[in-house]
Amino acid sequence: MTLLLRVVLSSREARRVQLPEVPASVGQLIDILKERLELAGDFSLQFEDPDFGNAICNLTAISELPAERAVLHIMWNCDSSTLNQSIASVSSASVSSQDTISVHSDDFRPSWTDTIQMNLRHVSEWPSPFSIPKFSHDVELKLCKANVTYEKSKKGLAVTRDMKMEILDKIAEAVFEIKAYPEKDEVESVASALVLKYPCLKEPGSITGYEGWKASIKHKLGNYRSKLRRAGCNEVNVNRKRKGEDEASSPFTLKKPKRGEVNHVPDYPQHHDDSTLEEERVALVSEMKKKQKNLKVIQQKMALTFSLRRREVVECQPMVSEVQERWPGLFSSEEISEEFHRITSKDLLGTFNASLNKFVPGLLKLYRSKKGALGEDMEDLLDKLDEQTSDIVSHRKTAALRGLPIFLGEDATQVFLKCLDTDILEPVLNGASVAILTILQDDDADTSVREHAVVLEGDIVLHNIPDLSTALAYLFGLLYALNIDYPKQMSYTFEAIQGILFELGGSRCSQRIRSLKTKLLL
Repeated sequence: MTLLLRVVLSSREARRVQLPEVPASVGQLIDILKERLELAGDFSLQFEDPDFGNAICNLTAISELPAERAVLHIMWNCDSSTLNQSIASVSSASVSSQDTISVHSDDFRPSWTDTIQMNLRHVSEWPSPFSIPKFSHDVELKLCKANVTYEKSKKGLAVTRDMKMEILDKIAEAVFEIKAYPEKDEVESVASALVLKYPCLKEPGSITGYEGWKASIKHKLGNYRSKLRRAGCNEVNVNRKRKGEDEASSPFTLKKPKRGEVNHVPDYPQHHDDSTLEEERVALVSEMKKKQKNLKVIQQKMALTFSLRRREVVECQPMVSEVQERWPGLFSSEEISEEFHRITSKDLLGTFNASLNKFVPGLLKLYRSKKGALGEDMEDLLDKLDEQTSDIVSHRKTAALRGLPIFLGEDATQVFLKCLDTDILEPVLNGASVAILTILQDDDADTSVREHAVVLEGDIVLHNIPDLSTALAYLFGLLYALNIDYPKQMSYTFEAIQGILFELGGSRCSQRIRSLKTKLLL
């Protein structure tokens, strides 16, 4: 039986591999991939498990792979001296920078920081069903015997305090490994999975059989977060109430993931603290100032300092200019993609382009079906699309993206900006907090586009971007990397990109976006 694989080498590159037969072992599969893809260095494999909503799991046996086709993720071992040489690529502060970047440098030597253990999650979606963890041997034994009794007599188990504490402690740990602040429906799914696996725990007189368990799990998660806060866990520590804060002037806001972030504020890597990570940040700034930059050093230090950067961005909410000064490496096309992948476990450009290819036909069909009701802007957009005779795929993507805010009843004039290359930028960018600037060589917007740029807080932060779809992807990535809210005038448009194109945030979305998603999936 043949096996078709999509092998994700990094957040910016994936390869298609077709094997004539399924390898006998994971080790043999790794050897085949090394040969086929010309990979150097040591790595392990993870796969997207369809049984858990395509959550990423370690591949320990070849039998775990889905039949016929599967998506694999390469997990590079950082202590390899030939780390990821085959997928190194060049990037800079703009998409087409004139600086030369050295992939390998004689003055670079692996150090003990290369073998760091990163405290990052890899599950991008809440598992359905939730997998109940294994309890201690004595508790498991009692539950199994009680299940047998329940099956015969429908008599439930009288749970002792110690047993309940054991069950709740294990569940709290399992939930936190996926999410620190689960939603109500997610907590309910845990309680439901518990009584489904152990019917003897069903509560008599309860409609669902697990209402009490749901309340207990929610309470236990709160206690577990308090315990982790005292232990110094970053993700819950950013929500600690500080002495001297004026609650009237600055009301407390819970800083928790709201847009499907997998790693919102992760803990520091092993053997690192504020001072050591600050030293790495300073070294990273120095490297970015060099004319001949070492890409490998930048990649490693950006990955190493991710937890410090996220803590600053989420807890302090700095201005974009401050982040540019402290973290200049974040504002390159490659590192935007890497940061987005670290936060969401999603491939920024790969996922965005694949989803566009999937949904563009449906979006254009919806636009045309309501062309008259959507006004002149939509009519002009579709008429110009029909006039195109070359590069049709790119024009269709652009039309689908420009038409999305029109279809959703939003004003895109403050986000999709235009100017001539001879115009003075200051008045154009004045007041533009979140925008994409299209720079034209003359007034014909369809044939004279010189470049696109990403604008944040009135300044261009990324430029020389070839097309609108790529610019919008990088803008979306930066909103996550900098923890910036969606612009109010296009909040539904960005919510659609999040929930439909990236499938982030699960089922929690507005009725307007849920309706759009339903229409696209019909």
